[in-house]
Amino acid sequence: MKDRLETLKTCAEELYSAVICDTLDSMGLRRQALDPGLRAVGEGMSIAGFARVGIYMPIYHDDETVNVYEHEITLVDSLQPGEVPVISCNANLGIAPWGELLSTRAQYLQSPGCITDGCVRDVRQIREMGYPVFSGGTNPVDTKYRGKMMWLDVPCVIGGVTVNSGDLVVADIDGIVFVPADRIDEVMEGALSKVRSENTVREELRAGHSLAEVFERHGIL
Repeated sequence: MKDRLETLKTCAEELYSAVICDTLDSMGLRRQALDPGLRAVGEGMSIAGFARVGIYMPIYHDDETVNVYEHEITLVDSLQPGEVPVISCNANLGIAPWGELLSTRAQYLQSPGCITDGCVRDVRQIREMGYPVFSGGTNPVDTKYRGKMMWLDVPCVIGGVTVNSGDLVVADIDGIVFVPADRIDEVMEGALSKVRSENTVREELRAGHSLAEVFERHGIL
């Protein structure tokens, strides 16, 4: 794969979730967009990064033998620039595995954002710091007594999509899409080509050409 950070720079500047989805569709990868429901906690937030998977399981007690935070600390402290915590809770909205303090550490480590199908808390502070988070909702409750990250850097399913650490994730106002790690270069090339074609189509439509005309010429809508 080409330079990781250069790939993310190109995604952030030129690409978006819809064109990534169209490109994946054309390659036969038609189940890479998360089911609707996860939303950014702030206006205009977007993410382009590489997934780091963590999986939560429910728990129903906590005592001195249960180190409830051990794996989430390991995951967040090990983030490399451009990596995005992808926190799978099996859509459990009874816990908020992400909040202000984890965001603060992740932002310092140059993580471009976090995605979870659980909840998030400390939303006001996260908005103020400008760290993009997409979540299943908001909930003020901690994971303590309720949930624990049990595995990290293993495959997970989130929003109906199988995700592995190292997959490319693009998230914006339209939704969230994952690109398998072994297809990133191919998808990037196809998506950039489609964006350039769409730019041509847009200019032709603005010049008064009909949808039928531009579709016949370019095959794009």
